[in-house]
Amino acid sequence: MKQVKQVVGIDVSMDKFDVQFGITDQELHHEYPAGAQFANKVTGFRRLERWAQKLSRSSKAPLWFVMEATGTYHEQLAYYLHERGHRVVVVLPTKLKYFMKSLDNKSKTDRLDARAITQFGLERTLEPWTPPSAQLRTLKILAREYDALVQQAVKVRNQMHAKDHAYTPPPETIARLREQHRLLVRQMKAVQAQIRAIVTEDQELSGRIANVTSAQGVGFMTAVRVVAETGGFHLIRNAKQLTSYAGYDVVIRQSGKRVGKPAISHKGNAHLRRAVYMPALAAIRFNPALRRFYKRLVGTKANKKVALVAVARKLLCLIYALWRTNTPYNPHYASA
Repeated sequence: MKQVKQVVGIDVSMDKFDVQFGITDQELHHEYPAGAQFANKVTGFRRLERWAQKLSRSSKAPLWFVMEATGTYHEQLAYYLHERGHRVVVVLPTKLKYFMKSLDNKSKTDRLDARAITQFGLERTLEPWTPPSAQLRTLKILAREYDALVQQAVKVRNQMHAKDHAYTPPPETIARLREQHRLLVRQMKAVQAQIRAIVTEDQELSGRIANVTSAQGVGFMTAVRVVAETGGFHLIRNAKQLTSYAGYDVVIRQSGKRVGKPAISHKGNAHLRRAVYMPALAAIRFNPALRRFYKRLVGTKANKKVALVAVARKLLCLIYALWRTNTPYNPHYASA
């Protein structure tokens, strides 16, 4: 029987990655002839490449390398294989999660996960992964640096507030805290200036960011953080995928007579959730549509925090829509 597809499923962790080689034919019969484990570094990448080429040499079927988007641990391997001319597929975690739930696997190991990823690749139509642009890769690093600096600055500011209200704190301590805060503010401004320079140099990127920030409540840094964290939404196909990737998807837990309250899963990109949560506070003040949405939720006796999370989710979807359509915000879109 003619082989139609070969897949290397890869389960990546910080120090190593497990792989499973799989083949499917015209009758959709799967075979899994070999598995292995390699170090998550360049020497391991080369060994994987030789191993896969040896196994696939006797077949003319296309060879795919399929892996999950696991934070940053998969990135070096994905870029290495792509630069070497291989077919690479990077799959959103939620896609693999629901696929694995459909399998009859009661155990969970890295080896079994690699086999499940291989089966996913053999059974699904695959789209080759295209790496984000160099600008977006740099923006992601800078946006995370900016995010970390903001968190540190808030922590130091809270410490300053506590010391200012303490009984006779050492003046040297207060002086050092103020010095730390000034340094963090300078670094934040420097990172922001570097980000603005990168965006300004790219005409298309600058135009898209301008369209996103045309919506009230979406500032420049909010737009950059969301776009950079998603790589320009290059793996996102719809709003449902985006909210699931951010961990804003709503889950309901019910068993027998016990019915839990609906809540967001939190199983997603925390950087993305953080990027839109605080701007949601500004949105309910300055964006009439989102303010009406928030008030309607609060009017149904929803908890204010729950309503704010719903606004953040909606704001994230709005940013995605403006980026995808490459058009400025139209506050009267619903009635147009």
